Amino acid sequence: MPARRTIVTLALAGAVLLAAGIVVVASSPGLLPTGEYERTTVTVTDEATGETLAAVNARIADTPPKRYTGLSDTDSLGSDEGMLFVHDTEERQAYVMREMAFPLDIVFVGADGTITRIHHAERPPEGTANTELTRYTGRAQYVLEVPYNYTVDHGIDAGDRVAVAGRWGPEDA
Repeated sequence: MPARRTIVTLALAGAVLLAAGIVVVASSPGLLPTGEYERTTVTVTDEATGETLAAVNARIADTPPKRYTGLSDTDSLGSDEGMLFVHDTEERQAYVMREMAFPLDIVFVGADGTITRIHHAERPPEGTANTELTRYTGRAQYVLEVPYNYTVDHGIDAGDRVAVAGRWGPEDA
């Protein structure tokens, strides 16, 4: 009987540890592997003239682990490179510069492809705690991160339009 009690106790302890591990991983998407990123071309056009302002070769972050990691594993971006974060619905989003090696422009895009807000995000000082990071917020279903001042250099403003090759944009309307 003592052997059976030991087995039951060990089995229960194992189940508790497994459940705790599942909770930790589920609440911390950055612990999961991100896998390979698909790429797409994101085109930005002027809201008034329809003129193409920029075309960005973007990695797509469309899962919780990919959105959590973002560009924090990236040393730098080329002049027309970026990352497109895809969320299930349009709502208030908040982004931080966690473990970033370089500053960014963070472009919030509504479900209809309209830019709703742009932030110019500096790299945080070394050793900044996650709880102390600046939260860059905006209403969006999509968020495009590009090199710092990219939007200034290309004349991109709130109200301009974004299209994603083969996915959505004015040509799909």
